[in-house]
Amino acid sequence: MEHLIIVKTDDTPEIDFNPGSKEMKISGRSLPEDVTTFYAPVLSWLDELEETPSGEFKFIVNLEYFNTASSKLILDILMRLEDIHTDDSSNTIEIIWNYDKRDTDMEEAAEEYSELVEVPFSIVGI
Repeated sequence: MEHLIIVKTDDTPEIDFNPGSKEMKISGRSLPEDVTTFYAPVLSWLDELEETPSGEFKFIVNLEYFNTASSKLILDILMRLEDIHTDDSSNTIEIIWNYDKRDTDMEEAAEEYSELVEVPFSIVGI
């Protein structure tokens, strides 16, 4: 598996999926013009992870903002992580969702997502 890095812009988040450190990070703002195209490499990387026994991974979210279109793709990613976590005992996933303590909308989004997936899910106010 290759290290997936997508450099952030004003409208797209940084993606840093590192099989060496076993960390998958997404940070910044997510409002790409074409969310399907932007997140396609992420979903492909997760497909590869599902097929490759690799151990324990952390999915770390540090998003400041995401639009409605991104919310659907974020849910798709979380559902894919759930599949990886439950389908193959050689891969486990822990989700760590960091948010600004003053941002109640982001906290509520994290809580809603945590109820939709059966993966260890920590919500951390910073």
